[in-house]
Amino acid sequence: MRQIFLDTETTGLDPALGHRIIEIAAVEIVNRRFSDRHFHQYVNPGRDIDAGALEVHGITSEFLADKPKFRDVAKDMLEFIEGAELIIHNAPFDVAFLNHELALLELQALNVYCPNVTDTLKMAKGLHPGKRNSLDALCERYQIDNSARALHGALLDARLLAEVYLSMTRGQDSLLMDIIEPSSDAPDATFAAASLDLIVQRATPDELRDHERYLEDINKGAKVACLWTALEQAD
Repeated sequence: MRQIFLDTETTGLDPALGHRIIEIAAVEIVNRRFSDRHFHQYVNPGRDIDAGALEVHGITSEFLADKPKFRDVAKDMLEFIEGAELIIHNAPFDVAFLNHELALLELQALNVYCPNVTDTLKMAKGLHPGKRNSLDALCERYQIDNSARALHGALLDARLLAEVYLSMTRGQDSLLMDIIEPSSDAPDATFAAASLDLIVQRATPDELRDHERYLEDINKGAKVACLWTALEQAD
């Protein structure tokens, strides 16, 4: 179960107005555990950054001047996220920007590479109706340390979002049926029965007679031989 927690920062609020992505981050979780893999890239948008957006993330045009264009990082980004479930807070916003960037490069839409996209904002509204469900509010609700989040940053936000999601879906842990195969270097969990001092408690003659009467009652009630009797006869 491979999941990618994705976040972007942008020059403004609407790609239809020509706004562009300036930072993108993706953090990988496999079987509800953080892997050591992530994708993170600042991007030169080739345009000015709105004052309102600058107040949110603090990323300046001067800082981005020597960064690659989106076309230079698109292939690596797509290879990293392809086939995974994407999990995004307020997914329509980020998906719209990514689709805009991909369309400018004449590439296919995001859902071709990642058919499953989960919106944690929608999830949170369902779990906590009528409450604030921003990333900061969810970190506070689930007691996740976001003290390093003075400004929005895609990599930190993606990591915090992953921790929030794991907390919001904590009950799913009990549904996972231990599908992960143990690694070849894992300790051997097998043991030799001969090394244990096992106590065998055998049935008494009275208990055996009671057992036979119980099986006879089952046979009479079912009008066929019960499985236990059938197996004994087969032996």
